[in-house]
Amino acid sequence: MKHAKARNNIECAFGILKARWAILRSNSYYPIKTQNRFILGCCLLHNFIRKHMAVDPFEAEVDEIVDDGIDVGEPTDGFIDQVESSQLWTTMKDDLATQMFASYE
Repeated sequence: MKHAKARNNIECAFGILKARWAILRSNSYYPIKTQNRFILGCCLLHNFIRKHMAVDPFEAEVDEIVDDGIDVGEPTDGFIDQVESSQLWTTMKDDLATQMFASYE
């Protein structure tokens, strides 16, 4: 259950970033390292704007969408500081790794 809640929060966060930053909306043909830098830069700019602007125009637009009754995920009650793995996911991950290694040989 915690995994699903964490996933919902992460999907919501990426949805907000994609809505704000056009470069994240389409396919990217840049190297992975460059793509990681884009995402990190967008996160840093988003956090900077939220911290230093008294009124964020983008946030007001998102609030209007939420007020219109569109579900954008569960509200969060704080930061996610840990995500516990389950035995089922651990087993599935190990089986997948074993299959990939066997097909590689």
